[in-house]
Amino acid sequence: MLNRLAVFGATGDLTARYLLPAIAALRAAGEAGDAFQLIAAGREDWSAARFRDWAAASLARHAGDLTAGVRDAVAAAASYQRADVTDPASVRGVIAGDEPVACYLALPPAVFPAAVSALHDAGLPGGSRIVLEKPFGADLGSAIELNRLLAATLPEEAVFRVDHFLAMTTVQNLLGTRLANRVFEPIWNSAHIAEVDIVWDESLALEGRAGYYDGVGALKDMVQNHLLQLLCLVAMEPPISLGERDLRDRKVDVLRSVRPLAGQDIARHTRRGQYTAGRIGNRDVPDYTSEDGVDPAHRTETFAEIELRLENWRWPDTVFRLRTGKAMRRDRKEVAVRFRQVPHLPFPHRGDEAPNLLRFGLDPENVSLELTGIGPRPRALSPMSLAAQLQPPELPAYGQLLHSVLSGDSALGIRGDEAEESWRVVSPVLEAWAKDAVPLREYPAGSDGPAAA
Repeated sequence: MLNRLAVFGATGDLTARYLLPAIAALRAAGEAGDAFQLIAAGREDWSAARFRDWAAASLARHAGDLTAGVRDAVAAAASYQRADVTDPASVRGVIAGDEPVACYLALPPAVFPAAVSALHDAGLPGGSRIVLEKPFGADLGSAIELNRLLAATLPEEAVFRVDHFLAMTTVQNLLGTRLANRVFEPIWNSAHIAEVDIVWDESLALEGRAGYYDGVGALKDMVQNHLLQLLCLVAMEPPISLGERDLRDRKVDVLRSVRPLAGQDIARHTRRGQYTAGRIGNRDVPDYTSEDGVDPAHRTETFAEIELRLENWRWPDTVFRLRTGKAMRRDRKEVAVRFRQVPHLPFPHRGDEAPNLLRFGLDPENVSLELTGIGPRPRALSPMSLAAQLQPPELPAYGQLLHSVLSGDSALGIRGDEAEESWRVVSPVLEAWAKDAVPLREYPAGSDGPAAA
């Protein structure tokens, strides 16, 4: 277990909202004791005292469920250095020492190549690790180049491309429900499952993130990484173990089996949209193009939907639909597995004989199974539902990720070839959308998305 964590870009929102609370959760769980060191580095000309005050305020705001003693201990133990992440000499001052250090790049993805090069030239102590947030590259070519830089700096097992979705309890339950229950695995195939919807719809609009989002869009922000990771867990073959090699080998198999989208297939099986002015709940939302920091010329999509098919033995006739949207009517964050209809119904009164539906709610975390049975009317079918609320996790998602990084368990990370295969899946769609081969359809904020979705 490493005892040194250096966070580059430490004065940003990621550190305030997620990393500091994660460290506090680790300390509360006894996983980050007095020997643990947080070395914060940023561009701001702050003193260590100012950073500690900022960290204490951030913890009070985002980790209020933890005791004041734990929060105060985390803030008091932090140090701060002003540093240029692209300058090897500056970086060397942050990571100085003989003990290995985990270097967390809480930075804009465009800075990753320069930061990795600086870490390489600075000379990381033996046993050190590098942590990167998604997206890993801006396209396939840049992902390959970033992987080349990382491979020249550290071995693959010391590189953590993290996706906090993989640490969410319900996401891990995709495997738990599938692989630990005989009732599901024998029917987990195309013969019994018609469709899988992987959805991350948000009622939130841009919320001040134009600086990042307007240059990325929904397809890169959510589908290329988070939602494709969920696809892998739903569709993968059972691994021999949950070790990093066995688990990630099976995930790569899924990505390699995705039928490439090209030509008219992209027009038929992908949809994109951008929200216009509307009302969500009790708040008015302006046009996306009227939001501060948005350049209308970018034609950035705030809604993306793609339908994929897998060319393998298990899933030849199942549709996998990946969808995400901002400023939607309601939050809908789930994986919904829709089973096929039974071949024959002998009941004289059909009623509502909807096919079985297994839902994994991602936020809030829950699992439900929708069945059909006999209702109050004799021999008439009626829907019924079995639902389970999951126990709160011992650690928040980022706490799980940091524990994995510090302990050296890379199973929750994304391997280099996995990142490249994800870009291979979406690259033809990105290229077609850039040429307007698929119309950018408008949808009012507070609606269910474009009419064609």
